[in-house]
Amino acid sequence: MSSFQYDTKIIQDYPNLTAGVIVASGMSNAPTAPELLEAYLGEQEGVKNRIGSTPLSELASLAAWRRAISAFGVSPTKYRSAAEALLRRLTKKGDIPSINTLVDIGNLVSIRYGLPVAIFDRREIQGAITVHYAAGSEAYMELGSDEIMHPEVGEVIFSDEKQMVVARRWCWRQSATSAANADTSNAVVTVEAHHEDSKADIENALSDLLELLRAHAGGDFNAAVLNAESPAI
Repeated sequence: MSSFQYDTKIIQDYPNLTAGVIVASGMSNAPTAPELLEAYLGEQEGVKNRIGSTPLSELASLAAWRRAISAFGVSPTKYRSAAEALLRRLTKKGDIPSINTLVDIGNLVSIRYGLPVAIFDRREIQGAITVHYAAGSEAYMELGSDEIMHPEVGEVIFSDEKQMVVARRWCWRQSATSAANADTSNAVVTVEAHHEDSKADIENALSDLLELLRAHAGGDFNAAVLNAESPAI
């Protein structure tokens, strides 16, 4: 049985899609340790220096995400990819606050490669997470709210076998039911790309995620690179 998979139509419509996926169990999401925080803050400074005055829209990975989001009828400047939102905060406000071990690891790798990293707590997820076009009947709950909402028909979402949405507008925002918190121990971690020749970036990002998770969260990990030929783990 799959833990994470792409719907056939998504694979057909986004042939450049490449993803690194980790199915993790037995982790500890403690407050961020000093050595991880130091690495996280150092990465932020390095990324700011590397980007300099370059517009984020000119970074290949972010430009590709803008095209992917536009392709299903959503404004990529109104609903920015998670990676672009992070880098926008970093370059405009100067820093990204520390949250917890898992979130900080995800954000560190995200800004390093300019790619969205998501960490989905598996506690309430039933069966496999599937990336697909929304029918509009799926249920979604925003962080900080208990109101049940529904995605727009045709937007790309991540949902489980009970039609619970765990992410909307592909990598725009996670749900309250899947966000990593202090008690998160079992999770699905994703990093995704659409730009040309992205395989090396995904492989490196996946390797970095595994190294950081093993060092700071512990646990057991099953990982794979997904693409059109191998769309599930």
